[in-house]
Amino acid sequence: MIPELGRFFVLASVAFASMGAVTGIAAGATRSLQGWRWAKSCALGFASTIIIANILMIYALISHDFSVGYVAKVGSLDTPLYFTIVSLWASLDGSILFWGGILGVYVGMFAWIEGDRRREYTPWTLGVLLLICVFFSMLVASIADPFARVDPPLTDGPGPNPLLQNHWLMAVHPPFLYLGFVGMVVPYAMGCAALLAGRLDAGWLSPLRRWFLVPWAFLTIAIMLGGWWSYEVLGWGGYWAWDPVENASFLPWLTGTAFLHSVMVTQRRNRLKTWTLLLLFATFLLTLFGTFLTRSGVFNSVHSFTQSDIGPIFLGFIAVVFCVSAVLVAMREGALEGESGDGEDWVTHRIGRLHPLSRELYIFLQNLAFTLFMLTVLLGTVFPLVMEAWDGTRLSIGQPYFDRMALPIGLLLIALMAIGPAVPWGRMKSDRAVRQLLMPFGVGALAGLATIPLIGFAPYAAFSVALCTWAGLLNINEFVTPVRQRMRSKGESAPKAMAGAFRRAHRRFGGHIAHLGVIMVVLGVTASKGFQVSEEVTLTPGQSVTVGQYSAVFTGAETINEPHRRSIVANVVVHEGGSELGVLKPRLNYYKRQREPIGTPDVRPGLTNDLYMSLLSVAPDNSWAALRVMRTPFVSWIWIGTLVIAFGSFIALWPTRRERDKGRA
Repeated sequence: MIPELGRFFVLASVAFASMGAVTGIAAGATRSLQGWRWAKSCALGFASTIIIANILMIYALISHDFSVGYVAKVGSLDTPLYFTIVSLWASLDGSILFWGGILGVYVGMFAWIEGDRRREYTPWTLGVLLLICVFFSMLVASIADPFARVDPPLTDGPGPNPLLQNHWLMAVHPPFLYLGFVGMVVPYAMGCAALLAGRLDAGWLSPLRRWFLVPWAFLTIAIMLGGWWSYEVLGWGGYWAWDPVENASFLPWLTGTAFLHSVMVTQRRNRLKTWTLLLLFATFLLTLFGTFLTRSGVFNSVHSFTQSDIGPIFLGFIAVVFCVSAVLVAMREGALEGESGDGEDWVTHRIGRLHPLSRELYIFLQNLAFTLFMLTVLLGTVFPLVMEAWDGTRLSIGQPYFDRMALPIGLLLIALMAIGPAVPWGRMKSDRAVRQLLMPFGVGALAGLATIPLIGFAPYAAFSVALCTWAGLLNINEFVTPVRQRMRSKGESAPKAMAGAFRRAHRRFGGHIAHLGVIMVVLGVTASKGFQVSEEVTLTPGQSVTVGQYSAVFTGAETINEPHRRSIVANVVVHEGGSELGVLKPRLNYYKRQREPIGTPDVRPGLTNDLYMSLLSVAPDNSWAALRVMRTPFVSWIWIGTLVIAFGSFIALWPTRRERDKGRA
């Protein structure tokens, strides 16, 4: 029964998406109120049916209905309920269904929240959104059908990939990644609507920016969760290896961050409209490209699914989206640039006229640096694939290339992030710039020099600390200055002045909070890579190893049997300065489907240091254990800093009073 019901709701979603796409585009072209209402109803119909299809699949997984093709592929009677539910996105067909479900949530929310406001744009937006929905729902209905009937039904299944059922982050990282990737479809459709309408005014830029900030914040958190998952699960002690599929999530984050800075220029100065839309379209295309990498199997990665027939179809869809986007920009660029009062291309003709101490200039330079960063990572990711397709040559571009190329660009971005917020829109007098920029720069230089005795002569690490200190002080000053001004001009107390300044410019405050989060992440990466201490030892019960300030005593190993796996666990008592901190339990897990064991490290996190321990091997009689023990400083700053970025983003997301009043009007 579930296969037929699921297929019915999937086909219904195809029908709603198809009707809504036609009526939405027709309503945009004709300004038809009736067409708009039909498009809105179809959008809600699509959202309802594809979400119901997801709920049915979860029920089929929980009830172990092996007559459903996807359940027969990833289900198992031995798999714990927790991993049974999250196996919805553990393999290709289910992940595409889940993608469609998240898409339905975004489409339904857009139709519901925007309502009848800004009807010059919203019908076009829904039309484009539902055209994209047609593609994904057709995938679920055809080549990626998870509801195919298995006859006769199996009595049991193999269960999900063992790598995907040995940590709770399996339930968190993929949904956040989907919320980031899929959510980019809404601002993309809004950008298309602006081009189809032939204008991009301030009334559309504000909701466009907000609809972009939501998935960008989710994507930011997802990247952090992916690094944390790698750190907690894979046992190598790192969090980022420049894996092709890791890069696939980083690429749209780079262009998306550039867009968020560029759209400020468009809102404040009514310039850079075409460039801003190009960044928006590039971000959406890169999310599609990341989905292609994950689901086509073209790369051998722990993150990717097996080889499937979906790759060529997805690549064709990316090509169509690229061509449509390029045609829209080419046809409507003149109309957008004409709104700003002159027909000149701002990028090529106006950049030279900007004052060297203007915020616009540094935002544009930052945009170029983000774009260069994206192209560098993209080249290193796809070049081996292109060469293999061209003449069969197999190349491997690894971490040394990415580190060597990314490090100077990243430091340049930190420097621009320091200067940009410190200079005003328009221009700044040079003597004021010297006063405002020079003293924090001197403090930063001293901080960088102070790190040299700690780490030896490591120029990049010292330079990174110096730049981060400089950028941090300048961004903190942006909090302090308006509070001081209110205290002087209005005679307010510090808390009242702070609250008043925040109410008046919460969006700007949110941006500076996000900048401080970025600085925390960069400092965490710098310290964890430059100060890590590692030892690999073989210990018998009672023997110990010292790593940094920690002492670890191996007390023995034990075997734990669970329905879905057998685990060998090492018990290691950790001491610091004579005080016992607790017991770490790294393990090796043996799954039925996996010939080789899968290790799960154990980590004792701390604000300044993590003690990280992996079990490499154990004697058959548990008489000895081989361990990798690492002390890695400031890793937690990466996770905390990312949350600070997301927190700042959600503060900036909150509409101003003027925007709320316009929305109600």
